[in-house]
Amino acid sequence: MHTQIEHARARTLTPQMEAVARDEGVSAEYVRAKVAAGEIVIANHPARPHQKIVGIGTGLRTKVNASIGTSSDICDLAAEIRKARIAEEEGADTLMELSVGGDLDRIRREVLASTTLPVGNVPLYQAFKETARRHKNPAKLDPEFLFELIERQLADGLSFMAIHCGINRYTIERLRKQGFRYGGLASKGGTFMVAWMDATGRENPLYEQFDRVCGLMKRYDAILSLGNGIRAGAIHDSHDRAQMAEMIINCELAELGREMGCQMMVEGPGHVPLDEIEANIRLEKRMSGNAPYYVLGPLPIDTGAGYDHITAAVGAANSARHGADLICYITPAEHLALPDDNDVREGVRATRLAVRIGDIAKYPDRREGEKQAAMARRDMRWQDLEQHLLFPQTAREIRTQRAPEASDTCTMCGDFCAMKKGMEVFQEDIAGDKIAAGIQAA
Repeated sequence: MHTQIEHARARTLTPQMEAVARDEGVSAEYVRAKVAAGEIVIANHPARPHQKIVGIGTGLRTKVNASIGTSSDICDLAAEIRKARIAEEEGADTLMELSVGGDLDRIRREVLASTTLPVGNVPLYQAFKETARRHKNPAKLDPEFLFELIERQLADGLSFMAIHCGINRYTIERLRKQGFRYGGLASKGGTFMVAWMDATGRENPLYEQFDRVCGLMKRYDAILSLGNGIRAGAIHDSHDRAQMAEMIINCELAELGREMGCQMMVEGPGHVPLDEIEANIRLEKRMSGNAPYYVLGPLPIDTGAGYDHITAAVGAANSARHGADLICYITPAEHLALPDDNDVREGVRATRLAVRIGDIAKYPDRREGEKQAAMARRDMRWQDLEQHLLFPQTAREIRTQRAPEASDTCTMCGDFCAMKKGMEVFQEDIAGDKIAAGIQAA
């Protein structure tokens, strides 16, 4: 089977490329050319014909990923399926299934059956959990078991995988020589791989046998997302030598993977101060040849626990503005607990708002919806306004619960309404495209 990047290089337009073009309002040839260059990846899976086709990369809308999954403390399959459906209902573009508790094969397969979203995972989670269960020691992980597991998971229907290929003995040495970190290590898969290398004295097999990883991904035309296993877990660790060493290796591997015909994406941090976000994205784009960039938040402060969906939305808006292509949501439960249904809902909503803010800055020609919303609000056309809102049902509920006496205003101002008074003064002066479509000026 040929991958999307191989088809694109052969100048073949695939149904997936055409679907992305329709969804994004760009030409199919634009999508094909960017896929060929490795600047767009397409999440699909040959065994999931019902799955939504999602394009990620240059010139496309910034996408939102929602993560779910069990833990060793809370393992409720029904709850995870419910959260997967909530994420899709709220408008997430992709889903990561990150369970570490319970029957991991069953959980993955049932989540895949419950959603039409492209689903990804981190194979090291199951690899180390099953090794620990069998041998009472995760350091006894057999690399052959890891590769067999990656193929088993891909065969189930995963469209992308975060695989920690960029960790090697050189990056670990950077951690030691810089005196470790203020915030420690934040990546579960990455940290367990570091511990495995330290215990065995061996090189990371995912780095050592990178061509084998790419071969497995190509077999299912899956996206290889180069995991950020040494990402900073605190803003004071942002862009330290260890993180930068892994980033350089991941960008190099992205280029090698593309040459092999594999769809490649690079993962980023993490915890990043606001003033460093633009530089981080510029570095990834420059070093990787504009490979799609998947960032985790990012969180620009470390003191927002309980409201980290808001903290991360600030980072996400800035990341989208400067060129990030896929943003992993953060929920209010981040750093505190396993997210519940409402956490998932709020996390997706906050991140959708954030990427919209970033996208209309990144693509100024895509602001028409904002203009139409503003004019509908000016004219008190409440039903028209709802059509342009990201969350119309929520807006309708708030207005209904606190309904005004007069339908042409709201209870924020009542009869002391700036919009209403402004229209009285300037109604006859409204002209050109400031007149809403279908509405006649007085």
